[in-house]
Amino acid sequence: MDNNGNKIIKIIDSLSRYLQGKEKPLRLALIAFFSRGHLLIEDLPGLGKTTLAIGIAKSLGLTFGRIQCTSDLLPTDITGLSIYNKGTGEFEFHPGPIFNNIVLCDEINRATPKTQSALLEAMGEKQVTIEGKTYKLPRLFSIIATQNPVEQFGTFPLPESQLDRFMMKISIGYPSNEAEKEILKVGSKREELYSIEPVISREEAEDIQKKVENGIYVSEKVLDYILAIINRTRRNGYITAGLSTRGALTIMNTAKANAYFHGRDFVIPEDIKELVEYTIPHRVLFKEEYEGLDKREIIKSLIEEIPTPA
Repeated sequence: MDNNGNKIIKIIDSLSRYLQGKEKPLRLALIAFFSRGHLLIEDLPGLGKTTLAIGIAKSLGLTFGRIQCTSDLLPTDITGLSIYNKGTGEFEFHPGPIFNNIVLCDEINRATPKTQSALLEAMGEKQVTIEGKTYKLPRLFSIIATQNPVEQFGTFPLPESQLDRFMMKISIGYPSNEAEKEILKVGSKREELYSIEPVISREEAEDIQKKVENGIYVSEKVLDYILAIINRTRRNGYITAGLSTRGALTIMNTAKANAYFHGRDFVIPEDIKELVEYTIPHRVLFKEEYEGLDKREIIKSLIEEIPTPA
């Protein structure tokens, strides 16, 4: 494992004291970031979603922006807008929170479809167009969106086109009994997060992204395995619409990051299998009669039917 690989271990270790018992969601969130992707966290309120996003931004030395989604949130509240300056006689652009490196969109399904669509260009093209002018977003850019799985009143479910832009969908879950007891003893440590020293620099974070993208080898056998997974989602009795090409790229890119996290410069099938329950279920359409079943378990069972390359 190179020096940057050791630093990833340090990031997870340093943030574990703020996210007791949440090492797995933290690892998954970092995999999404270093794969240049976006993350959707579906979970109940109060389980550490905001703490996770702040922690990743601060540990990587990046800027953090937060958008609290509500039904009256406007697209310009996300992107920013031009305001007339009387002194200069010109319009000046005031950037919105989307221009940060890590952007938390809290309760994204409370925003109206029009406002949700303001995120599509940012997530897909890393740019926003405001009043006919295009503005580039930071090179290091990732959205972490949250939504409540049980509350439906006043929500606008994300359309398939938007769900497909999230690299992974995860949940944080309740902490263990021991971790929750520790939280009760010492209280929330979220405020401390704002003042922690970065574990790595912005330049080092960008270097890791480049190594994941260009320095991890994917063999022909592994590519064929990915294609077999894609075809299985497109031809089976559970799913009406299988994975898109963007979904195939997601499987490959997250597998590369997973290999890097394991200290390898090549992908093995286990790198893919570890992540399928987070990379696939939210981006395929299940037949109506299977909507009540555990979609992650269905996907895992489908993958198990595919021969694993040696």
